Amino acid sequence: MIQFHFIQIILRNRIKIRMKKLVIFDLDGTLLNTLNDLADSVNYALTYYGMPVRTVEEVRSFVGNGIGMLIKRAVPYYTDEAVIQEVLETFKVYYSSHCMDKTAPYVGIPEALKILKDNGLRLAVVSNKIDHEVVRLVNHFFPDTFDEVVGERENVRRKPEPDSVNQVLSSLSIGRDEAVYVGDSDVDIATAANASMDSILVSWGFKGRTALESYGAKVIVDVPREIPYVLLEQNVQ
Repeated sequence: MIQFHFIQIILRNRIKIRMKKLVIFDLDGTLLNTLNDLADSVNYALTYYGMPVRTVEEVRSFVGNGIGMLIKRAVPYYTDEAVIQEVLETFKVYYSSHCMDKTAPYVGIPEALKILKDNGLRLAVVSNKIDHEVVRLVNHFFPDTFDEVVGERENVRRKPEPDSVNQVLSSLSIGRDEAVYVGDSDVDIATAANASMDSILVSWGFKGRTALESYGAKVIVDVPREIPYVLLEQNVQ
């Protein structure tokens, strides 16, 4: 059964968000639940340097702007910049070996991606996670699914700057009016706005519906099967 608020959203935005050729997804909190592995890795690095550990909910509030900002938010506020960089490097090494310990796709995501792909839509991922980690996670959990994958790279400003999104559009030769951005946070809302693109926000990620509404999200979905329904008007039971 489709919830009433969702029907209202569809009716209000149908003309705007249908007929797309490309769906660009955020990774953490949108396609994959990476929170526990991120929290474990943050706390490993903090413990290594004798710093207080963080709760999973605290780490949830820290993510979204790349791992550098994640660590800056996680360490005590008085921490010297040189020490922050050491903690960051320790985090990187640990996370690289443990990024798939507890991480998994959100329930329903693989099926939703298959419907989109089967209906001729091209798919991409943009993330503030380090590029090689993004590629590794996407290839592991979603083999042969995405046409383009872009993570944090040198000379590419991280989200909410539109650089990574623009790179995908250029690589696939698709206009921004023919694409839609799907994410779970205020950073994703700003990214889509900065790229002059339509967006769909997901409530199952790191921020939740109430926060997304407060950020001004116009289209919010509550389960993955609603994404193809919004774009293709199908597969909502």
